[in-house]
Amino acid sequence: MDVTAAVARAPHQDLSIEQVTLDDVRANEVRVRMVASGVCHTDQLVRDQVYPTPLPAVLGHEGAGIVEAVGSAVTTVETGDHVLLAAAFCGKCRRCRSGEVAYCENLFAADFGGRRTDGSTAFSAGTETISSHFFGQSSFSSYSNVVEESLVKVSPDVPLETAAPLGCGIQTGAGAVLNELRPNPGSSLVVIGTGAVGAAAVMAGAVAHCEQIIAVDIHSERLEMAREFGATDTVNTRETDLTEEILRITDGLGADHVLDTTARPEVMRQGADALAHRGTFGLVGAAAPGTEVPFEIGKSLVKGWTFKTIVQGGSVPQVFIPRLIWLWQQGLFPFDKLVGHYDLGEINNCFRDSESSATVKPVVVY
Repeated sequence: MDVTAAVARAPHQDLSIEQVTLDDVRANEVRVRMVASGVCHTDQLVRDQVYPTPLPAVLGHEGAGIVEAVGSAVTTVETGDHVLLAAAFCGKCRRCRSGEVAYCENLFAADFGGRRTDGSTAFSAGTETISSHFFGQSSFSSYSNVVEESLVKVSPDVPLETAAPLGCGIQTGAGAVLNELRPNPGSSLVVIGTGAVGAAAVMAGAVAHCEQIIAVDIHSERLEMAREFGATDTVNTRETDLTEEILRITDGLGADHVLDTTARPEVMRQGADALAHRGTFGLVGAAAPGTEVPFEIGKSLVKGWTFKTIVQGGSVPQVFIPRLIWLWQQGLFPFDKLVGHYDLGEINNCFRDSESSATVKPVVVY
């Protein structure tokens, strides 16, 4: 069938809105009519080939829509079901079999390979092959064939144009705190970078009853917003030294947990230097392969601190996303305040507005 999609064709170039052909669903797929899709920084990284999904490609990995056709092997959804879309996983490796699907050993093939396991793609334009199945979904298309592992069934009363970002960015920030860092009530949490991921982490810190939630950014308007979401303190690194300010705020003890969303080595080093004894540093920011951080390991040895990388908030989307929806419905997780809506034809503005902080979380509505 013919569909409308935003196609990434070259690094650092705008996506182009095109009519492309979508093939038939395979046994393990469903066809989803997209209602909305969040636009994430990872889409930009792949567009610019920091991560090497073959171009041209239909990207998008925070889809939300309605099931219109179901493959013969699919058992979890039916035609007409409302679904959110998250990252794909193989379901067969040791990590998946252990319930740690965010750390699937075949993650790059499942999410960035641009192909099905048989080498085929779902999209084409004449004789041209276009990469598909980005994160199992390629949601920058009016319709897409989505693998069953990416599906999260939700109630029809959940507004899809609002909930779409839960598929990646929001669940990453919230899950990093609630699933991975797991702060005790009364502990301290630093969140470096208060875009969509960081803002969700601040909200999660409030849900976890952290006593001190220190939001860090270079944009004063984002820091003001972070206070609305539960930040008790803010640090603008254009105005002050990050390590010194965290130590001041924590009365010299340092922070129990630091979560970095920026992947900037110099900022990460400053955050690690401000950890408390037995503190934990979590990284969710995406950096180019080969990026290194020079942590101090002399005086800090006696602190017994932990560094961990975190993917997708360490969550099982089919379990964690419904939990976030419940928290939102109870008024405890107001992620909807981050969302700004755009038409598909404005998708390139989504990237620009996100970078400039004009919109924290852009969502394309079909």
